[in-house]
Amino acid sequence: MFNIALKQEDYLTYILKDLETNSRLEIVPEKGGIVIDWTIQGQKILYLDQERFKNPQLSVRGGIPILFPICGNLPDNIFHYQNQQYILKQHGFARDLPWEVISQSTDTSAKLVLALKSNAETLKVYPFEFELKFTYKLEGNKLTIEQLYENKSGEKMPFSVGFHPYFYCNDKSKLKLEIPAVEYTNKSGDKTYPFYGELDYSEEEIDIAFTTINAQKTSFLDGKRNLKVDISYSNLFSTLVLWTLKDKDFICVEPWSSPRNSINTGEQLNYLNPQEIYEAKITIEIS
Repeated sequence: MFNIALKQEDYLTYILKDLETNSRLEIVPEKGGIVIDWTIQGQKILYLDQERFKNPQLSVRGGIPILFPICGNLPDNIFHYQNQQYILKQHGFARDLPWEVISQSTDTSAKLVLALKSNAETLKVYPFEFELKFTYKLEGNKLTIEQLYENKSGEKMPFSVGFHPYFYCNDKSKLKLEIPAVEYTNKSGDKTYPFYGELDYSEEEIDIAFTTINAQKTSFLDGKRNLKVDISYSNLFSTLVLWTLKDKDFICVEPWSSPRNSINTGEQLNYLNPQEIYEAKITIEIS
């Protein structure tokens, strides 16, 4: 049995529930369409920095932010297009804008459909008209995010999209990664290192990208809690980014459609022709 409830605190929050498995998901449409909390039988799945979340001047650190129309940052935040420069801040603007609730249902899952459309402000920094529709489906221990990207402008639209899930983890020494890659690059992308499944979590920060992946699924085991996270994703997603900070109880495993700065370099970049629609999906399953 499924249920959707509302609560009003700092923001209006939609609470999706699978009552049979005691799985509970919170989504805040007006703050970037972000998932901010997920618990299964009381077990915390996601990390959230509450103070940053409540401060509208700061980017959210936690939950599952949406990255669009770029992933990562650009040199000097500049996007070059047709001999013009546009200022696009890190990870784009979708995570900062209010999304509209289109529909909800509780038939075969707890399902919420959100939409984001281009407007006068987005056109100043990204000169394309678009519409995104994301469908969040909670069923048991599984969250599925179905995505629809539509180019509503009259010219070909370059874009990147990604998800930035912050998974709660308070003992990284017990982590076991299953990343479908044999090498990774550093944040600047100028050095490549072999990957054997282990990382040094004593470093102040780990920010690495696996830009050559050989499967559409990645996993990790939180050995302290005996909790496994499986993430599967459509072919749109060609890059996996792993980010964590030494003294914070999270690890981010992020499916991106293309690497950092690809909107300028063209590396693995995706395009939509005028009026074209592209559909993709990501699934996170906990066991």
